[in-house]
Amino acid sequence: MSKNNKLTIVSAVLISSVLISGCSLLGDKEKVDPPQTTSYEDDAVKENADKETAGEVATEDAMPIELYLMDKYGYVVPQTLNLPKTNSIAKESLEYLVKGGKVSEMLPNDFQAVIPQDTKISINVDEDKVATVDFSNEFKEYEAKDEEKILQSITWTLTQFDSIDAVKLSLNGHELTEMPVNKTPIQGALTRADGINVNTDDVTDITNTKPLTVYYIGGDLDSYYYVPVTKRVSNAEENNVAAAVGELIEGPGMGGATALTSLLPNDVKLLDKPVVEDGKVTLNFNENIYSSGLNGEEKVLADEVLNSLVLSLTEQEGIESVSVTVNGEADLVNAEGESLTKPVTRPENVNTGSF
Repeated sequence: MSKNNKLTIVSAVLISSVLISGCSLLGDKEKVDPPQTTSYEDDAVKENADKETAGEVATEDAMPIELYLMDKYGYVVPQTLNLPKTNSIAKESLEYLVKGGKVSEMLPNDFQAVIPQDTKISINVDEDKVATVDFSNEFKEYEAKDEEKILQSITWTLTQFDSIDAVKLSLNGHELTEMPVNKTPIQGALTRADGINVNTDDVTDITNTKPLTVYYIGGDLDSYYYVPVTKRVSNAEENNVAAAVGELIEGPGMGGATALTSLLPNDVKLLDKPVVEDGKVTLNFNENIYSSGLNGEEKVLADEVLNSLVLSLTEQEGIESVSVTVNGEADLVNAEGESLTKPVTRPENVNTGSF
């Protein structure tokens, strides 16, 4: 995508963001852990029910949870929905991924659940933070092309919780070593390191690469959202932060050219090696990262650019916040004119808009 096309999209999105009130894509909440098993003791139930969130809960009986659903382009995308509070939030989250089930009346436009209709689910989380999910026989009734998307949806939905690091699958009590339809191998427990929306375009020797997940923008102008994509970068690239920024500047590649975009102009450059200290990474860009602000504002950093950077970089271990400077100066503002002098942390919820 050319610089001019990206800048046109930036301007359009900035204007659209102002016109569409209440359509926040990112939101904060207190982390809610699932149980170690599918039941709580009475005091644990009360403790979980007493946990409050920061403005994203529809009622006192609901909590915002990220469900990894499939959009109309086939990407697996986190969508934050308010689910009923329960003593088994991990199991509840998976049940909301079942087609024709609880999620049906809550689905955002152009999104669908991924687990076959009528599938029954049980789950157990052990002391090693491995969730074993058992499915009924209906789980086998899916299209072969959706097999990897189903694996990614289940894994990323469950591993949003602090109590779950990895996922194992079983069918009628028998552990799965491969998926039942298209025979995708399942080698041990599934983790986020396996990737999501994996893009191997232009990769000729995958053995000499490593996975790196970055967030592009998908959807339509009036209903856009952030899409995680796992790219493959050379093992020779020692700095994963610089590599992630490079992937955002380069864009999603031919495989996602018609559905995804990055709003970082092609001539944006890092002027210095990114510095990571005490969980904060500092990025020093050239002036080309600026967008045209409303009312002639200068030194504006588009919200969509900042969000993509924060979401992408905080996927990396040890990074909790992002600070952006331009030519070494930190006097940037966002599209609303708010100062960006403080580091920006990752939100607990992604894509909180209602489209």
